[in-house]
Amino acid sequence: MPKSSLDAAAQTMIDNLPEKTGNSLEQWLKILAKQKFEKHGEIVKWLKSEHAVTHGFANLIAHMHRDAVADDSGGPDDLVEVQYQGPKEGLRPIYDEIIKVVSRFGNDVEIAPKRAYVSLRRNKQFALVQPSTKTRVDVGINLQGQPPTARLEKSGSFNAMVSHRVRVTKKGEVDPELKRWLKKAYESA
Repeated sequence: MPKSSLDAAAQTMIDNLPEKTGNSLEQWLKILAKQKFEKHGEIVKWLKSEHAVTHGFANLIAHMHRDAVADDSGGPDDLVEVQYQGPKEGLRPIYDEIIKVVSRFGNDVEIAPKRAYVSLRRNKQFALVQPSTKTRVDVGINLQGQPPTARLEKSGSFNAMVSHRVRVTKKGEVDPELKRWLKKAYESA
């Protein structure tokens, strides 16, 4: 679905929140600010069980709440800083190299930091970069239909939002092969 259609659909849902749930988005965000939820699923479950909000609206409110919390944390750059501090500090050059590579694909690349990873988007997410351990960055790539190789693994339980994963332990592994996979995913997004 094109991003503008997705944005329009979300906006329609936001506009319908007062009628369908009894509260505006701003009111829901104030209510959730008083709670101590860590996970998206906890928020959705609570909204459904405690406030009888339907799943679609609960999911939207939870996403908006999490985005607001992320924005309040100091912004996207701070989210990346937090991911690569302490024992994972040595992985930052890998992340920087991947961002440099994908930024050259086009001016429509969106770099969207989250708490645990950075989503790489065009019309939809085509990849993500996650410092998974203190010695490895996992690059999730959406390459539906692409057979796995020894290096380009099926994503398995790593992340359901991507089809494949590449494990990267040093900057030099951001090589022509990985760049080709990222470019192919970008072109399909």
